[in-house]
Amino acid sequence: MTTTIHDVARIAGVGIGTVSRVINNNPGVKPATRTKVLSAIAQLNYRPDPIARSMISKRTGAIGVIVPFFTRPFNTELLRGVEIALTQLGKELVLYNVMTDTQRDHYFSELPMHRRVDGLLILSLQIEDTFALHIKESGIPVILLDAYSPFFTSLVVDNIKGAYQAVKYLIEQGHQRIGFINGVIEGNIKFNQANDRLIGLHRAFGEAGLLFEPELLVTSEWDRYGGKQAACQLLSQEKRPTAIFAASDMQAVGVLEAARDLNLRVPEDLSVIGFDGIEVAELLELSTVQQPMRQLGELGVSKLIVLMKNPQQSPELIRLNSTLMIRRTTRAPA
Repeated sequence: MTTTIHDVARIAGVGIGTVSRVINNNPGVKPATRTKVLSAIAQLNYRPDPIARSMISKRTGAIGVIVPFFTRPFNTELLRGVEIALTQLGKELVLYNVMTDTQRDHYFSELPMHRRVDGLLILSLQIEDTFALHIKESGIPVILLDAYSPFFTSLVVDNIKGAYQAVKYLIEQGHQRIGFINGVIEGNIKFNQANDRLIGLHRAFGEAGLLFEPELLVTSEWDRYGGKQAACQLLSQEKRPTAIFAASDMQAVGVLEAARDLNLRVPEDLSVIGFDGIEVAELLELSTVQQPMRQLGELGVSKLIVLMKNPQQSPELIRLNSTLMIRRTTRAPA
């Protein structure tokens, strides 16, 4: 026979409301009464029904994460930070993977209304004002990671500064003909990072008094294959670049493959720098701009928990710095 909250109340000699307050750690219960209720719970081996508890408390104990292409290495590392923080808090992670703009808009429209989770982390997705206002009106707490909106607290990495540092380093090493492989901007999912990293490149060239030649810019998908195709295009030019800066580490891996196929030595014939600092970059000793991905995920969870407790908090913009990691794939040009 199933033990109920009514059985606990009868044994403890209190009302079910008091039992509920004890279960939910409400401070407004006298110590002696709390002891009686806890004793009755232990005596009956009572386990509260999590569904019933969520209906009463209006809390699910779960945090939703909306993320595009979650298998993308950057997102995987960021999600690892989120998962670590949620596990420590005893909360569940509910993942909503976005593959198309239709799917993204559906989540933005429907998830806030159904309240299947207590709060939302939105990763690497720009939110149009109409959806942002809809989400705000629903009252669900939201934190943006790797994206910005004036309506929500947003945690971003300074992509402009990171790209600037990478290109500045190459110029200081003596490289002047530097190819840049950027990530696609247009498509179902738009990443603002592509614009930011291009701005950083132009800032470094302008500061050095150099002119960046348009034929040295190639755009590709944010993956190894795209990086390889773009690198082949750059390296087939009559006056090929002496260095290539890729907007992601996976694109940079593609550059290394292209150099190998073309019998170019790295870094003797070609210097290569990536962006993100994913695990494979360390394994390949790839120079890169290291993003604080796990820190970003953990801090996002922390900010969301604070917002859930204080929903009237004003939105803030938090910028995290990246770190230029110089490894074996860069050197001065021959």
